[in-house]
Amino acid sequence: MNILSPHSLSIAQQTPLFRKATNNFLQKPFSSSSSSVSWRCSLRGKELILFQRKLRRQIESPELQQRLLTICRSHHSSVIKLLGATTSGNYIYLAYEYVHGANLATCLRNPQNPSYTVLSSWLSRMQIATDIANGLDYIHHCSGLNSEFVHNHIKSLSILVTEDSLNAKICHFGTAELCGEVVGKEGSSSKNFGRSNSKVMKIEGTRGYMAPEFQASGLTTQKCDVYAFGVVILELVSGEEALRYVFDEGGGVYKRISVIERAREVMAVGGGELRKWVDKRMKDSYPVEVAEKMLLLGLECVDDDPEKRPDMGLVDGRVSRLYLESKNWAEKIGLPTDFSVSMAPR
Repeated sequence: MNILSPHSLSIAQQTPLFRKATNNFLQKPFSSSSSSVSWRCSLRGKELILFQRKLRRQIESPELQQRLLTICRSHHSSVIKLLGATTSGNYIYLAYEYVHGANLATCLRNPQNPSYTVLSSWLSRMQIATDIANGLDYIHHCSGLNSEFVHNHIKSLSILVTEDSLNAKICHFGTAELCGEVVGKEGSSSKNFGRSNSKVMKIEGTRGYMAPEFQASGLTTQKCDVYAFGVVILELVSGEEALRYVFDEGGGVYKRISVIERAREVMAVGGGELRKWVDKRMKDSYPVEVAEKMLLLGLECVDDDPEKRPDMGLVDGRVSRLYLESKNWAEKIGLPTDFSVSMAPR
């Protein structure tokens, strides 16, 4: 039983605990964005991160409690654990365990020093890909009471890289379900509420990670998560952002650069184009055949047709095999296979 005891505490009973831990939410935020505000705080001797998000639809307390119980029963080493939740007005507050580290976007693209990355080896990036794939497969197929969930927030900013071991942990598991983003076909609160045929309320996604069908219809499925994971794979291989805009001095306009489009160009050209595209901060020290297989897998995951995208279970298996190939390659040439790196600014 965790520190908030969601099995015995009602949603309403958790509200005063969160208020006390954050000085009635007046404490300086840990982070903020257009979609959420978070506070790092301590509750009953345990550090946690409390997120405030807007409810996309009103959920009755019994239904919210049922969803919370299901999600809190789930546990995986690559998924940051949800500890509790409460609602207040049009907002929901989600308490997650605090883990020391930095998000994957910052690890790949250090804002203070673009030439530096803590993920400077191929094997460290394959470890990240393996952790994410394993955790997302768990979310889709194995988490809590035979329910199948849609994460709906997979992106490099939502992946935490632990400081001690450079392992990856998926943040915000349960956010889509508890914020009312995902509902059943008939809006019911049955145990199937998170299955892959679920619908999502019209919400703003993250550019560069949204599957074409989600952009067109506002409906999300597990294949949308697969698409977003494919984008993350391409980020890991290239070090590039999912989507960026670069000013074209000749044309006087901003040019849109998508990591997906760039990866497709690389695959179409073939030959030495892959070496030019792979993140140069790894200094050409990587197994080229494995890098090409990762590129192919990433492109399969971002196929425009969701039916052609592989299931996350298959993706997890392929990434795991490519990690083992990478580890064998590293051992053959005498590279270290264990990592412990400081994430202090450089």
